[in-house]
Amino acid sequence: MKDPDKRAVVIIPHKDDPVRLDRCLAALMPTLPDEVAVAVVDNGSEGDIADMLSRYPGVDLLHEPLAGAANARNRGVVETDAPLLLFLDADCLPDANWAETALTVADQGDLVTGEVYVFHETEGMHSGAQAFEQVFAFDFRTYVARDGFAGTGNLVTTRKVFNKVGPFRAGMSEDKDWCLRATALGFKLTYVHELRVGHPSRKDWPALSRKWRRMTEEARELHRANGKSNAAWILRALAMPVSVLIHAPRVLRASGLTGIEKVRAMMTLARIRLARMVWMLHR
Repeated sequence: MKDPDKRAVVIIPHKDDPVRLDRCLAALMPTLPDEVAVAVVDNGSEGDIADMLSRYPGVDLLHEPLAGAANARNRGVVETDAPLLLFLDADCLPDANWAETALTVADQGDLVTGEVYVFHETEGMHSGAQAFEQVFAFDFRTYVARDGFAGTGNLVTTRKVFNKVGPFRAGMSEDKDWCLRATALGFKLTYVHELRVGHPSRKDWPALSRKWRRMTEEARELHRANGKSNAAWILRALAMPVSVLIHAPRVLRASGLTGIEKVRAMMTLARIRLARMVWMLHR
C-alpha cells in the first residue's frame, strides 16, 4: 500500500485475535485523520479476517508468513511509504484521538511513547493474574527513564529513524532491542503521557505464565546478542526470589484492589518470580 499523500501509517500486527483487533479498529477509526493510513499485517492466522476488515474502509490487509510480531511490523514498514510510523498492537485499545495525538507529539522525540494502562475483560473479583497485571504489567514512564526502551504497542517514530536503526529482530525482546539500538545511535526516546492505549490483563495463570515464559526466552536471546555472560544470567535468575520482597510493597500500596485481590497478587508475584528463576536456570 503506497500512498504519497499520507503523512503517517498505523502498523498493527495480528495473529488469531480477531475480536480484539475488531475492538482496536472500532476505537481507532472514527477519529482517524485523513492523512493517516492503517495497515493490518496478518501473521499466519488460521481464520480469514478480510470480511471483518471490510467494515473499516481504508484499512489495508498485508500478510507476513514468517512467524513473529517483529517480522509482521517489518513487513508493515516495507509495504508502506508514509514518513511517520505509528506502531499499535491488535489487542490494545487506543484512546479516542490516539492517532491525532500521535501526530501532535511526534516531533517531541525521535521515538515517542506514552502510557499503557491495564484494563480487565471480566467483571467481579479479579484473579491473581489480573491483580498482578494491574500492578506490574506496564510502566512505560519507568521503562523510558530507567531502562531506555518502550514497547511497540504504543510507539511513534519516523521512517528515517527506522531505516537507520534497521528492522526489528525476531526471537528476542524485539521492542527493547530496537529501542536500545536506536538510542545507542543517538536518537532521543521521549515519554508523553497523553499518548495512551489500554491493554487487557491476562485472566489466569496459564495465560500469564505463557507470557512470562516467552518473555524469559526473548530476554535470554537479547542477553546473548548483547554479549553478556552466562554468569550474569545465572545471578539474575538467583535474584528472582529476592525480588519478591523488593516488589511486595507495590502490591500493598496498589489502589483499586481489594484485600483479597492483593493477597492473590502477592501469591502470583511469588509464583511467577520462582517460575522465572527455574526457566532462566533451565535456559
